[in-house]
Amino acid sequence: MKLLVTGASGLIGSEVCCHFAMKGWKIHGVDNNQRAVFFGPQGDTRWNQSRLQKEIVGFEHHEIDIRNREGILELVRTIRPDAVVHTAAQPSHDRAAAIPFDDFDTNAVGTFNLLEAVRQACPESPFVHMSTNKVYGDRPNTIALKELETRWDYADPAYEHGIAESFSIDQSKHSLFGASKVAADIVVQEYGRYFNMPTCCLRGGCLTGPNHSGVELHGFLSYLVKCNLEQREYRVFGYKGKQVRDNIHSEDVAKFMAAFIATPRCAEVYNLGGGKENSCSILEAFRIAESFTGKAQKFTYVDENRIGDHICYYSDLRKMREHYPGWDITHSLSSTIGQIVAAWKTR
Repeated sequence: MKLLVTGASGLIGSEVCCHFAMKGWKIHGVDNNQRAVFFGPQGDTRWNQSRLQKEIVGFEHHEIDIRNREGILELVRTIRPDAVVHTAAQPSHDRAAAIPFDDFDTNAVGTFNLLEAVRQACPESPFVHMSTNKVYGDRPNTIALKELETRWDYADPAYEHGIAESFSIDQSKHSLFGASKVAADIVVQEYGRYFNMPTCCLRGGCLTGPNHSGVELHGFLSYLVKCNLEQREYRVFGYKGKQVRDNIHSEDVAKFMAAFIATPRCAEVYNLGGGKENSCSILEAFRIAESFTGKAQKFTYVDENRIGDHICYYSDLRKMREHYPGWDITHSLSSTIGQIVAAWKTR
């Protein structure tokens, strides 16, 4: 069995490569270290590529940009993978506004290139797309909230379990990043429905883990821990530092992808996050990180929030658990942060 993974040197891509390699799959990784172009040297993922090439027997690295249409068509035609996991992206709100063409071409057009290549070469192969909860724009901010001591939370009982997949993506501000990911999300669904291909969009919350190259513009927990360990100032953007995210370990993401690929469905959408149990505010994340490092978190507060940023967001996991009852969260928030601390110390 052959697996093609885009963004293979990134957090989720590398986790997926390792997970499927342990199951005996032949792994083809696509990555051109574009993260270093987007974020500078601190976003460089070559170290992770080297790790994969050392640890995975027979791992094949393909240095190709997903915007290269002919190159992607030829690659997929040659490999004819039994499944595709698409994690490559420009992942930052803030960078998208500075590089709008690169953002849209990477996130929307790159995804389209891959889908059409798969349709032409191996339309029966499951296609898993790493989407984002930012497809909902700032619409989650219209939900009635209550302010607690260290976090915001939903006051509306309809959202007791979090945001479900039926939540509207319309009439909201997305950021250019969110808009490019909406385009990709919709076209992945359309290839599933129109061509009857086994596709799914995973609308991720905060995806994290020890192999994350976190930077200020992307990688919340990883970057927060790095700042704590190096005693650098972490900047909090608005909402009193009480903004909430649910966090899911990259291994749990890979396990869900494996469950979908084993029993694929057509044009599905899942809100992939840690759920309410693994949610935290920035202030709460400070306390957990401090408990592992013994160092006080240094931070400054900027009153203006990021454009389109969520005040409170955590995923309703009930649909995922219903469709794939063998899957569930296995890494707690505290355990995940502990692993990130240990990884940054080692690195």
